[in-house]
Amino acid sequence: MMREVFTVILTIFYTQILTIQNQYLGIYGKKLMDWVSGKAHIRFNEYTGENLKRSEAYDAIQNYLSEKAVVGAKRLKANESSGGGQSLLFSIDDDEEIADNFSGVKVKWSSKVKVLTGNQPSYNNSRGYSEERRFFTLTFPEIHREFITKTYVDSVIKEGKEIGVKNRKRKLYTNNSSQDWFSWREGKWSSMPFKHPATFDKLAMDPVKKQELMDELEWFQGGKDYYEGIGKPWKRGYLLHGPPGTGKSTMISAMANFLKYDVYDLELTNVKDNSELKRVLLDTKSKSLIVIEDIDCSLDLTAQRSKKEKDEDKSEKKELKEREEKTSKVTLSGLLNSIDGLWSACSDEKVIVFTTNHLDKLDPTLVRRGRMDNHIEMSYCRCGRVFDAKI
Repeated sequence: MMREVFTVILTIFYTQILTIQNQYLGIYGKKLMDWVSGKAHIRFNEYTGENLKRSEAYDAIQNYLSEKAVVGAKRLKANESSGGGQSLLFSIDDDEEIADNFSGVKVKWSSKVKVLTGNQPSYNNSRGYSEERRFFTLTFPEIHREFITKTYVDSVIKEGKEIGVKNRKRKLYTNNSSQDWFSWREGKWSSMPFKHPATFDKLAMDPVKKQELMDELEWFQGGKDYYEGIGKPWKRGYLLHGPPGTGKSTMISAMANFLKYDVYDLELTNVKDNSELKRVLLDTKSKSLIVIEDIDCSLDLTAQRSKKEKDEDKSEKKELKEREEKTSKVTLSGLLNSIDGLWSACSDEKVIVFTTNHLDKLDPTLVRRGRMDNHIEMSYCRCGRVFDAKI
């Protein structure tokens, strides 16, 4: 019996030694090969920091390599186009390599994906996790380090951003539950092509107010220098209020089409807490409308800054507490900090839009001037009233 136990222990020990040996051989063997070949490497991760925000450099490189991959890569990924004349969009596949030549310097790009798995609960999945980490690796001759880092990389990112603007198709996004934050499910947001036909020409609205709004939006779109000059984030807030069926959603679509922005439809009841709300908003892009419709119904944001009525029945309090435990724990303070605090300065050129059927139910701090810069009252068309709408 003792001999069998000793044999098992010896086998485990030997296996661990081999594993450690192989790890060190792999690490130092790779370093030795790099030294012999005179190669250097730069890694570009898909997400920056603590995986809070998608890297703009990664997206630009992906755009740049997608055009190269069509003629130079052996393995491609084909995705359906969200619009335009092309039915399919091609990009470089995972674990694929592609060569590039810039001013006579030959480099190599490789697309990598690393899968992290574990049995312990994680932020994204209480039943364990399986997450993918994508990155690009640029390999180049060590003697051209300065040229690559100061000229070539900048050129790739600039060209990639230009390709992104050229191929950009506007989208309508909706936020996923944190349990669905997996790379194979599009992460924090799911999207589809934005094709709403609403325009200001088709919108039944007072002609003077309509033109004022269009002028204001046009001014905002070109207001980068102004916002930098006054030291404020480049964003603007709109509150659309009025009875149901007065065209608040149509107004949002007309604004998005006028600005040519994406639309992020933020469902607060699908957000677990304040920390998750920050992560969701950080994963939005510039040139977009962040929309929270029927904000008076989304969460109990109306009384979180004031005491409950003294005559509130105890049974109602208990019922409210039980309901809040089952739903989102986003607070009014958390929402304010996300859209108008330090975190709001993490990206530019965004329009925040709230809609409500009951303006009087909202906390005044949520809709004050300066946070919601323009309050637009939406009402029913009245008999005999003339509106400017081209049909």
